[in-house]
Amino acid sequence: MGKETAAGDHYHHGNLRAALLDSALVVLTEKGVAGFSMREAARRAGVSQSAPKHHFGDARGLLGALATRAYRRLCDRLEGLDLAGLAARERVARIAAEYVSFAGENRALFDLMWRMTQFDFTAPELAEQKHRALRALDRGLRGEKAAPVHDTDPALVPSYAVWALVHGYTTLALEGAIDSGNPDPLHGDLLPAMLTLLAVPDLP
Repeated sequence: MGKETAAGDHYHHGNLRAALLDSALVVLTEKGVAGFSMREAARRAGVSQSAPKHHFGDARGLLGALATRAYRRLCDRLEGLDLAGLAARERVARIAAEYVSFAGENRALFDLMWRMTQFDFTAPELAEQKHRALRALDRGLRGEKAAPVHDTDPALVPSYAVWALVHGYTTLALEGAIDSGNPDPLHGDLLPAMLTLLAVPDLP
């Protein structure tokens, strides 16, 4: 019995896709984006080399699916925060802490999410999850009752400012570029101190 047939017996359609994503994440974690191989992901999943092509087309498609998974996980965590009754600055601090924790716990996925040349960043599902991430951050900053606005609306400037600062700090810390005197710069006092410099509107 050939490997492809064996794989078909072992996996249901949806399970095979999930298994390929899981094995791809293992390869990405070990080798990074530059060393990623769709062939190796297939081998780790125990399926033929052609199996990933059926689900993802090519390596860009597989990496794009992984990036989509990463955005979805980040969104789930941001939307799961209990921000009720907190002032705007407290909400920002809570969101920043969750963002930093996600990055530290999912280093390979966090790195992939911003490698826009490695996959189709305009793919509908990926674009939807990226938009959802901005909305989750914006609701946390402006409050649950804030009216939705277009991505270019000036009302989003504070949210973009918070995102840029938190993401920039997180990226620099992960790369070892920040020496805050804390053995764990991701969870030290520097980022909270930097956030106090932002003019965060105290909205309900």
